[in-house]
Amino acid sequence: MNYITHSYRHAEVILREPEFLHESEELLGVLRAITDNEIIERFATYGGRNKSVSRAINDTLKTYLTDHGWASESPIFQDTRYRGDRWRLDFAKGLISVEVAFNHGEATAWNLIKPVLASELNHVEKAIQTRAGVIITCTEALAREGGFDSAVGTFEKFLTYLNPLSTVLTVPILLIGLDTFDSFYLQHRQLNPGKKTGDVVMK
Repeated sequence: MNYITHSYRHAEVILREPEFLHESEELLGVLRAITDNEIIERFATYGGRNKSVSRAINDTLKTYLTDHGWASESPIFQDTRYRGDRWRLDFAKGLISVEVAFNHGEATAWNLIKPVLASELNHVEKAIQTRAGVIITCTEALAREGGFDSAVGTFEKFLTYLNPLSTVLTVPILLIGLDTFDSFYLQHRQLNPGKKTGDVVMK
């Protein structure tokens, strides 16, 4: 997949340090390895029930990363009161936590804070201890071409949150914006008054 990055608190430099290097290269290698055809084929398996590529990307990432030993849906805390989606990381391995953020823009701040919770000491006993975070989201261009809801939190929106939250976001975070596909885009089609689906259109 095509992507762009933004380095917060020198994340790109830090992720090249020996204790982070293997996992960070593995993660970026997985993103580069995902082809347009893989996304098209996986999207087709959903039988016209999806209007965006978000599920296809999520499921493809999960397959690749778990095959490489990344833990999926890792709880941040030991306490069972904090075990819902709000308190879980999408993926974690070694010292790196990963959030795949294709949800509503209202969740942008929380998506940024979760890697901090996973990395900083806390009064609640931790189930995982990382030292850097990676947020994977979509660019505005992919949001348009990939059929995403207009309210999705995009790469560009995440950038606007970094300065106001600078006193809260105390760990290095690499922000990755997945960009448009080389060979296709999705076009919405109305199935009924309350339901749209996405059709693959080759460029």
